[in-house]
Amino acid sequence: MLLWLLPLLPLFLLLPLFLLLLLPPLAMLGQRSQNASLSWLASLQHCVAWRVLCWAATWQQQRLEQNTRHVGQSQQQALMQCLQKAQGPLYPPRGSTDMRIFRNHLPLTKVSQAQEEENGGQEPPISNHYHGEASLQATLLGLVALNKAYPEVLAPGSTARVTPTSPWPSPLPWPGHVLGQVSLPETTDPGAQLLEALRSPGLRALEAGTAVELLDVFLALEADGEELAEAIASGTSGVPLPRRAAELRKALEQGPRGLALRLWPKLQVVVTLDAGGQAEAVAALGALWCQGLAFFSPAYAASGGVVGLNLWPEQPRGLYLLSPGAPFIELLPVEEGAQEEATSTLLLAEAQRDKEYELVLTDHIRLARCRLGDVVQVVGAYNQCPIVRFIYRLGQALGVRGEVTGEKVFSEALGKAVGQWPGAKLLDHVCVESSILDSSEGSAPHYEVFVELRGLRNLSEESRDKLDHCLQEASPHYKSLRFRGSVGPARVHLVGQGAFRALRTTLAACPSSSFPPEMPRVLRHRHLAQFLQRRVVS
Repeated sequence: MLLWLLPLLPLFLLLPLFLLLLLPPLAMLGQRSQNASLSWLASLQHCVAWRVLCWAATWQQQRLEQNTRHVGQSQQQALMQCLQKAQGPLYPPRGSTDMRIFRNHLPLTKVSQAQEEENGGQEPPISNHYHGEASLQATLLGLVALNKAYPEVLAPGSTARVTPTSPWPSPLPWPGHVLGQVSLPETTDPGAQLLEALRSPGLRALEAGTAVELLDVFLALEADGEELAEAIASGTSGVPLPRRAAELRKALEQGPRGLALRLWPKLQVVVTLDAGGQAEAVAALGALWCQGLAFFSPAYAASGGVVGLNLWPEQPRGLYLLSPGAPFIELLPVEEGAQEEATSTLLLAEAQRDKEYELVLTDHIRLARCRLGDVVQVVGAYNQCPIVRFIYRLGQALGVRGEVTGEKVFSEALGKAVGQWPGAKLLDHVCVESSILDSSEGSAPHYEVFVELRGLRNLSEESRDKLDHCLQEASPHYKSLRFRGSVGPARVHLVGQGAFRALRTTLAACPSSSFPPEMPRVLRHRHLAQFLQRRVVS
């Protein structure tokens, strides 16, 4: 049960050595100035923490090399771990790792269905931390890779987290608290975290749980900028810094584009955790507030755990190595235009380059073969394990007349349409099928699209029509339905600033909310659609 803690054993063994190292500086406190001694002590803590972290990361790198070179054996061990945690009439015999027996006893199911069956209709509580070797590897190897790509991001006082959640999947003990952070790790108030970050002009890395959460942070910064500046000037959270408050006011006056670099001139990279529905937020941040900065996600996370490790911070788009350890991963082929869904899964070693697969996850907490709906494309290999890129989510498709307009197709069409709206930058969007809102009013069923924009306050009818034209260009099936009049034109609604931030707050308050928080692109519940409908401004 505690095997995942074994890689951290050296960290705890070295703690006594660390305490011994602290004795000399403590004795010097009476001989030198207090500030100089404390600075020396902080440098010593950082040095020891970094060395311990590197040692643990080297050990995990060796394990990763071994596991990926013998992926079949590694997956068999991962499966064995899952089966040993639960037994019952539906579970395969203990000790059996025969894939045919495993698949027969545990048919494929979808995540929501598995959760409902297991919890009697009640969703399980969601944790914002993951367990297992993949989570620890993603954190340790990700920190080392990040420091290699950006050498000073883990220097003392160079990193700040501005959300209660962390982008690092596995919480580290003492070393993680010493390296880089300017704010206390136990701080959970997002306002206090942002204020602490704003007081530190020398930041080199900015951390947030997800890109969507970071987008909300910058929107809140714009809305509450004057209040934050006054708090910095008056010293509400520390020493008064009137000059820094003036810098904040001046940076905000110049608008959102490039704001992060104006606030933190040495900033190099933004670290967030990749999950479903984040691409739009990353694009908005990169085009406006975080323009000129690199983005890095240490892992790809799903509701069942960490499924991919990112060892390449320098890549502009996230590439992830699918882990052969726990949780146990299978791949379900996805064929575009296929009449029937595939029912037979593949193991990691059987993946083919350029093919697309839906991820299937089995973990020891919920012993079910869950189809996550996350579709990835294989772009390479690391030893015998596939390297993938996230493409889209199957559960975010629209269909009012039997057509299937997937998340990828719709997002590309919307992006093309927004590109034809002068000055507009897309912040967020969701879609609703007209039957949810009873908005057909005697006309053909259609898509209702809610968008939040920056740089455009009103949408003309000509601009709204461009989305429907782009959808017809992207989907021949949709075009034929529009030509026959079976489907009406998509209707576009512009919502006010902060509408999607309020929607995410509402979603996060639901007991069934997932972690990491995935931004839905299709709303299935009327009360959520009406929530946005009340915030339409054009």
